[in-house]
Amino acid sequence: MLINLSDVMSDRHETVDETVELNMDMFQSKAGQFPIVRKNPVHIRVEHVRGKEMLIYVQTDLDIEIPCDRCLKEVRQKFVLDIKKHIDLEVPDDKLTEELDESNFIIDGYNLDIEKLLYNEILIGWPVKVLCREDCRGICSICGQNLNEGFCNCEDTGLDPRMSVVRDLFKNFKEV
Repeated sequence: MLINLSDVMSDRHETVDETVELNMDMFQSKAGQFPIVRKNPVHIRVEHVRGKEMLIYVQTDLDIEIPCDRCLKEVRQKFVLDIKKHIDLEVPDDKLTEELDESNFIIDGYNLDIEKLLYNEILIGWPVKVLCREDCRGICSICGQNLNEGFCNCEDTGLDPRMSVVRDLFKNFKEV
């Protein structure tokens, strides 16, 4: 989804203030494809500051289904995106100051790529660990039974008695 910034960059310096529908139905990264199950319209506001400098505000929220890291049950993860970018198109990205954000990845000519901006913000806010619940037991490594739904009759024959101290540590802290 591209937003035309020619009115902001022209001599009139008109502010762009739009609410548009998000076209993205799937979030795809190296970790896999994750469906976007709920999304709200995206509110965009672009203001001229001076020269080719502008402020970009983007607000939306959406839910993405991500599998639990232990039992693979789908978990609905909420992302609230409230983005503020200060961009100067005259300054190359290698000479940016702390107050300015990179512009080359979201602005092409006079078009602002909203989906690329949202993709990057979702990627930055991606959770390190997703759990369906705090005390998730995971799945059996032998038969694949979801241990949250019941126990299995598998015997863990691969345990080395010399590792009993380490096994006790894992049992006590349960965070693997």
